[in-house]
Amino acid sequence: MIREFDVKLLTASVERMCGENACDLPDDVEEAIVNALSCEDGRHAKSLLSDLLENANVARNKRIPLCQDTGLAVVFLDVGRDVHFSGDPYEAINEGIRLGYQRYRLRMSVVGDPLRRVNTGDNTPAITTIRLVPGDRVTITLLSKGFGSENMSRLAMLRPADGIEGVQAFVLETVKLAGPNACPPLVVGVGIGGTFDHVAFLAKKALARPIGVRHSDPFYADFEETLLTKINQLGIGPQGFGGHTTALSVAVNIAPTHIAGLPVACNLNCHSTRHRQEVL
Repeated sequence: MIREFDVKLLTASVERMCGENACDLPDDVEEAIVNALSCEDGRHAKSLLSDLLENANVARNKRIPLCQDTGLAVVFLDVGRDVHFSGDPYEAINEGIRLGYQRYRLRMSVVGDPLRRVNTGDNTPAITTIRLVPGDRVTITLLSKGFGSENMSRLAMLRPADGIEGVQAFVLETVKLAGPNACPPLVVGVGIGGTFDHVAFLAKKALARPIGVRHSDPFYADFEETLLTKINQLGIGPQGFGGHTTALSVAVNIAPTHIAGLPVACNLNCHSTRHRQEVL
């Protein structure tokens, strides 16, 4: 049976999630910082992690943003095949962004043209990807993506012969090059496979996975753990002042690819990995 879906539900959900993303550090991220604090032994590292937790507490209680960069909105929309929208879902999402950023007085960070640099004035448009899935539900995931970490992200077209060692070396090089500029401790999204454009999407989508949830394939779950261990052995530490916590999590997404290629993308996020998901 077809479900008639009023797109105003999308608008209301996105508007609310904009405020929550800005002011409420996700539980999984906060728990990861608490766990990291218990593992640090350096004075600077412990102090900085404590500051991040205090910042989260102040933002939550005073309803002010965790960071001045309240991000560019990235939306993943999983739409059940039995859903019929009453209107344009893209327009509904952008209206939610517009209302949310105005209502919560968040920084408008979007320019309408990458070279002429004129601000759109309402933080739209969102970067929206829609995927059809079974059922009659709509699942919306919102990332508020800051660009301090986004600017440190990288993509490479490796050779198949580079293999897993080449992928690992690329990820570690990306984190080393980022150093303190991506505001560690980081959440690291890694995409492997697909095409030049798709591998970046895989890495971005990986950032939406809750911390602590590993890849369903044990091979890649082990690879995630290996990458996290090696990243934390770099010694960059919280905010680049040294320590055992350069990253809180690594998530890998994969896709089939061509016999001649090994695309890999590394999308970095700062400790404020602001993500929300809602099923409508």
